[in-house]
Amino acid sequence: MDNLTIAAVSGLRSRMTTLDLLANNLANAGTSGYKSDGEFYGLYASEDSQNSVDGGTGATLPTIESLWTDFSPGEMLTTGSPLNVAIIGKGFFTVAGPGGPLYTRNGNLKILPTGELATSDGYPLQSTAGAPIQVRPNLDVSISDSGIVTQGGQNVGQIEVVNFNSTASLHKIGSTNFENQDKKNVPEPVADPQMAQGKLEGSNVSVPEAAMKLVGVMRQFEMLQKAIGISTDMDSKAVQEVARVNAA
Repeated sequence: MDNLTIAAVSGLRSRMTTLDLLANNLANAGTSGYKSDGEFYGLYASEDSQNSVDGGTGATLPTIESLWTDFSPGEMLTTGSPLNVAIIGKGFFTVAGPGGPLYTRNGNLKILPTGELATSDGYPLQSTAGAPIQVRPNLDVSISDSGIVTQGGQNVGQIEVVNFNSTASLHKIGSTNFENQDKKNVPEPVADPQMAQGKLEGSNVSVPEAAMKLVGVMRQFEMLQKAIGISTDMDSKAVQEVARVNAA
């Protein structure tokens, strides 16, 4: 395979990943607490691209080195629902995931049949005491600015908010939950958390920007497809010319 085709195929593969990321970002533009994903591009010289036919030194191929998440805050949306709460400033809610603690900015809550206050994914919200917050479904829930949950004038727990020295170790699980993959990056409780009941943090996806980038990547995809077609035609013509020379 010639260097042009190898480079074009590598470019197509990396842009397919970009298309998947952009499509997922746009699909979650209306998901509360969603953080958009992006990618870091890089170049490398692959041994597979060495061209032994014409003595070429090989091509430098485009590749996606790593993925990253944008943790910038989204717009605050007023819902008026007592089971909606948004974190003002930095920090994450701690929830009990199926494999251990998870962290999220999605404050769209619900009450489980067991009476536990949980996220829309069904993961129980953790209190500062390290336990789920038990509430009764037939009573109004009140959440103070500091995250204290009360029902009927009784304190039933305080919502835990934690933060990390670095978000680099947070790996996305699903749409809005994150798992900490570095045990040394210990979550620290936020000393004076600020929350707002009746509000949600919206997605931080910029729909116009993502749509424009999607169009640009689609055009690049089409150009790379044409490059592969041109390379194939050149190879076919070269084979035909060699056949004519040999026949002569």
